[in-house]
Amino acid sequence: MRVAIVGAGQVGRSIAKELVANGHHVMLIDKNPKAIESEKVPEAEWVLADACEMDSLEECQFESYDVSIAATGDDKVNLVHSLLAKTEFGVPRTVGRVNHPGNEWMFDEAWGVDVAVSTPRLMSALVEEAVSVGELVRLFTFREGSANLVEVTMPEESPVIGRAMRDLNLPGDAVMVAFIRDGMARGPEPDGTLEEGDEVLFVVSPEFEHELADLLVPRVSGPRSAPAHPPSAPPAGDVESWL
Repeated sequence: MRVAIVGAGQVGRSIAKELVANGHHVMLIDKNPKAIESEKVPEAEWVLADACEMDSLEECQFESYDVSIAATGDDKVNLVHSLLAKTEFGVPRTVGRVNHPGNEWMFDEAWGVDVAVSTPRLMSALVEEAVSVGELVRLFTFREGSANLVEVTMPEESPVIGRAMRDLNLPGDAVMVAFIRDGMARGPEPDGTLEEGDEVLFVVSPEFEHELADLLVPRVSGPRSAPAHPPSAPPAGDVESWL
């Protein structure tokens, strides 16, 4: 797989090392000459260029890449690059790093972003997942499928404890994908039952999260980590006024 990473800082280099180790072709792009430290990831291709300029992306033959990762510390740069990569060069998969949680709502298909990775949001969700019992916590959002990966640690008072998994009658498109018990991940079984302390993972659309929470733990109204989104994205070309 051919992967382009925009931003050769610590984050970009770390991603590059992982991908190179897994046998992928990686190109690192940065417009800052001081960031070009090819000796730190010698297996990768290094390019000194502005990834928000059409000419630069054409010279890099961006149309030949399978994935583009915008990993700079500037949300504006990450958005502009993702939009160009998707709309002008048809890159099949784009990943955008979100640096400021308030900008997360813009990192969607309207700006060419297939997957948005928000470090503050992810860290917050992992903290909640570690300390919350009986609360639905959103861990990850699958942009293309408009579905979320959510987790709940089963409390003693949950009405579904002891019931066969086949009888749970999950709402909407909710699917149980796994649960963790005694430190081991297990797949759901029709005759299996959930126990107090189980960490259960579901994939579910946002509109059914509240119903899922009410089924598992009626006192819970919804996922604590769900972000608030404005009603609409800004018109293309007007991103600076929204950042």
